[in-house]
Amino acid sequence: MTALIYRGQTYAPHHTAVEKQSVELTYRHEHYNARRKQAARDLHPQLAYRGVSYAR
Repeated sequence: MTALIYRGQTYAPHHTAVEKQSVELTYRHEHYNARRKQAARDLHPQLAYRGVSYAR
């Protein structure tokens, strides 16, 4: 193991690496499509003031 030096002093980390369990990601078709549509709307929101529509 290599020694870490900071401002002339050796540094030893006080914690050890923790192994995490991996998480399996799943694909949900409807959820994915809904998020894509929402993201597309957020790119070009339609604003309305007193009945007049404005593009941002």
